Amino acid sequence: MMVPPDIEAFEERAAIAEYDGGLTRAEAEDVAARAQGFISAQYYWQWLADYVVNKTYPS
Repeated sequence: MMVPPDIEAFEERAAIAEYDGGLTRAEAEDVAARAQGFISAQYYWQWLADYVVNKTYPS
């Protein structure tokens, strides 16, 4: 079972990667998602959406 991701840490890491690292927002979100154990931002956002809708931890 996975714990819910830390949204504040995700947003902060993405902002730093984007503005200080010169990445696009999409690239920066991928970096932030990988830092929390996801393979990409797409999977990060899908996991959160599934969690909110179903009120259970997605597998």
